[in-house]
Amino acid sequence: MTSLDLELARERSHHDACRAALIRMTEDVAGQVVTGEDTAASGADAEALGRHLRSRAKEMREQPPGPLFFARLDREDGQIHHIGRRRIAEDHAAPPLVVDWRAPVSRAYYQAGAHDPQGVLRRRRFGWAPYSDGASEDLTALEDEQLTAGGAVTASALLAGEIERPRVGPMRDIAATIQPEQDDLVRSDPAASLCVQGAPGTGKTAVGLHRAAYLLYTHPQRIRRSGLLVLGPHRAFLSYISEVLPSLGETGIRQATLADEIARHPVRAEDGGAAASVKHDARMAEVLHRALYGRVDPAPADDLAVPDGSSHWRLPAAGLAEIVAAVREEAPPYATGRERVRARIVRALQLRAERRWGPMGAAWARRIERARTVTAFLDACWPRTTPEEVLAGLLTDPADPALTAAERAAIRWERPPRSYRSARWTAADLVLLDELAGLIERPESYGHVVVDEAQDLSPMECRAIARRTGFGSLTVLGDLAQGTTPWAARDWPEQLAHLGKPGAPVVPLTLGYRVPAAIVDLANRLLPHLGADVPAGRSVRKDGEVTVHRTTDLRTATAEAVRAALTAEGSVGVITTEELVGVAESAVTGLSDLSGEASGRAGERVTVLPASAVKGLEFDHVVVVEPAAIVAAEARGANRLYVALTRAVSRLTLVHEEELPGWLRG
Repeated sequence: MTSLDLELARERSHHDACRAALIRMTEDVAGQVVTGEDTAASGADAEALGRHLRSRAKEMREQPPGPLFFARLDREDGQIHHIGRRRIAEDHAAPPLVVDWRAPVSRAYYQAGAHDPQGVLRRRRFGWAPYSDGASEDLTALEDEQLTAGGAVTASALLAGEIERPRVGPMRDIAATIQPEQDDLVRSDPAASLCVQGAPGTGKTAVGLHRAAYLLYTHPQRIRRSGLLVLGPHRAFLSYISEVLPSLGETGIRQATLADEIARHPVRAEDGGAAASVKHDARMAEVLHRALYGRVDPAPADDLAVPDGSSHWRLPAAGLAEIVAAVREEAPPYATGRERVRARIVRALQLRAERRWGPMGAAWARRIERARTVTAFLDACWPRTTPEEVLAGLLTDPADPALTAAERAAIRWERPPRSYRSARWTAADLVLLDELAGLIERPESYGHVVVDEAQDLSPMECRAIARRTGFGSLTVLGDLAQGTTPWAARDWPEQLAHLGKPGAPVVPLTLGYRVPAAIVDLANRLLPHLGADVPAGRSVRKDGEVTVHRTTDLRTATAEAVRAALTAEGSVGVITTEELVGVAESAVTGLSDLSGEASGRAGERVTVLPASAVKGLEFDHVVVVEPAAIVAAEARGANRLYVALTRAVSRLTLVHEEELPGWLRG
């Protein structure tokens, strides 16, 4: 038996001990739930304890299978730390068998090097069989790196193998492969907002998700109490990332699209391009503010007389106007402002009554504030309203001077509904309704929000997110070069201002670990034509393959490209325009020459998508069908093509009948 075999046997034995300890931990937590149900405490305390224990038990039961550690640190002081996705110990007071990757002691695994050993003698990486469910025999390799001062830097074959492993199924966590510059972002100040400008393949999405997991570990009470939200661009993306946080031991985190967050009504209509552009424009914030507060009468014409038994208490119109003006100047939410006016009217009346009759109690004040004349005055001066009522009025007659005549015509309803209750709202209308709802009554704020593909958000969508992070922080992820919406951001400072975090630092990630250099270099040819001033991406991977097929039969050539892609391991994405999706799908389903088993696997491995739906996704092999059509399909078609090209993490094939865009030729 070689020394490697002995070391593997020792590590497998340690993994068995970790597995046994984890089983005991799970059983102990389940037992605590039973014990906690019999605990004598107040109703509220018992409920809180039970909720906490049941949550822990559920988290332990639902943790996904897999290896319990991926690395080991041997320190100069003799301590040895195995590092994994969660802490494992024989009991709460015992030294851990596995240290959580987020713990301070684990940081040296990601940051230490020969130039700065940070007290580490040796860093060990473990190689597990692909898709292992955590059986100890799946530990098949290990690799030691000696961190002596001045020592040579050696490349890690296991690290490269893990990074380059084929993409099958949902996105995986990168706890085992986080690079130093990524680790700096993951562990950055939790109270500070951060923007990551990441070129394709640099791991910006993974950084955002791992930062979320880190915040939940380091500030569990504050973050869980106020909530953590992960916002993605579409449901396919959310499905793709859905297993990352659970694999890191964090469950119950809300992952949603912005449309989910602001969905007051179903979308039952569609805006034209001109109307959508106006509704998403930043000027609409002031337009809506004026439409709402235009309902307030700042100068009541009549005095207010409130009956009180045989007496009447009177407030002059000038005094009422002062109250309304003072509340307007304080700029509370609209609904709060109405009640604030009511409270000050009652207080002014109370002072008059007390000058004549002496102290008046709380019961008197409640009776006066419910007086019909007071409510009637409020209904006339500061009326109750709803976001739907205000927006319906605006879209019926958009007369705001901030909009041009053409813009007013674009958003005006051709056939106004009989009532706002029967209105058919568009997706952009829901953004405006959310703005109005925030003006009427402020929404609750999350402790932290991770926003991916943030470059595609409109100013009004950014404001919807800003309202939800008024007292929290943001992790903003995106790539200006991948901006594809008509209102996509051109620079980050302006976008961050719309998001309510104007001072947030922008940190570029340019070194890619997933997309090979051949594909990155091809995509970089498009950068000068994308209207975004971003640094070009680079790749540590020197492999990768780009193939170009010129054809006169698009369907047949696509089928041949997919057939060739299926000879290698991994997922295959076929990306084209909306109009050509049917051609691509028929090419895939027509692969009749594959055997039955291979044909079944093809159905599992091949995904056909329009270019508009691939942002944030990755495939081992991408077949881009008719690149010129993707460019011609929309105003930001070149940006859309850039996105499509960079979904490939191993191989890329271009299939085309039309001439390729000039930037890609040669």
